[in-house]
Amino acid sequence: MDQQLFADIYDAHARAVYAHAVRMTSDRAGAEDIVSLTFLEAWRLGETLDGVTHHRAWLLGVATNVLRNTRRAARRHSEAMARLPRSDVIPDPADAVVSRITDTARAAAALAALGRLRRADREVIVLSVWSGLSHAEVAEACGVTEATVRSRLSRARSRLRKLTTADLAAEPAAGHASASRTAREGHL
Repeated sequence: MDQQLFADIYDAHARAVYAHAVRMTSDRAGAEDIVSLTFLEAWRLGETLDGVTHHRAWLLGVATNVLRNTRRAARRHSEAMARLPRSDVIPDPADAVVSRITDTARAAAALAALGRLRRADREVIVLSVWSGLSHAEVAEACGVTEATVRSRLSRARSRLRKLTTADLAAEPAAGHASASRTAREGHL
């Protein structure tokens, strides 16, 4: 098919195809899709289009078929979706975000608390908890007995629990105080 002829046919009849699609769908955006699909199909059927004398009527027929196919595909999609098992509870993505924020705050508090532990206790926690070493492996790595590792680990966990809880409890109050001060000073 001659590209210039196709361009001329498009220029002459695209608005008529669009108006037809709007009337059939009552949806302007959907009608634009129908026009695109109609002219794509017309291009695909280029040899047939060469023998057509009334291009507008032929294009409106193609548009009608495209509309039928589009509706059939939408109906089949809806039916397929209806056959899928329904979930009783739809998870709220906000819950995951809040959970990540909470986890991030806890991790920051844990890291801050970890930095305030004695070096020996911090080493035992890092090797045991984060690196996954056994008590015997930690003892070997630190050059101490397993009993010392258990003692340091117990002390470090207890201290971390207290420091982390204190940091998390102080954080909202500190954020509220700074927000209030900012508002009082007029710096938003």
